[in-house]
Amino acid sequence: MRLGRPLEPSIQPRNVHLGRGNIMTILDIIILLVVAAVCGSLGMAISGYSRGGCLVAIVLGFIGALLGTWLARLLALPELFTLVIGGHSFPVIWSIIGAALFVAILSLLNARRTLPPR
Repeated sequence: MRLGRPLEPSIQPRNVHLGRGNIMTILDIIILLVVAAVCGSLGMAISGYSRGGCLVAIVLGFIGALLGTWLARLLALPELFTLVIGGHSFPVIWSIIGAALFVAILSLLNARRTLPPR
């Protein structure tokens, strides 16, 4: 056994390297997924159209973050409430707004046309 080497490598946290110099641990990724799920589910609740479960809410949270920040930058609006997780910022308010807009657009595209009763 050499000196300077950790005794048990399984105790140390595993890291995910994102390529830009920032390293996210597994705990950071889990926190980011939970925040995205909450934002996505709030976006579905605001729009009133809910299809799917937790995975759909996570995906909607991330799509809402992309759509919301793009819309905020397009209109030159500030980021109101941003969480920094693992060195990366996640815009919570714009994620909820973007998810609500995205789900509303999806609900308009998937609206079933009902026939009047005969």
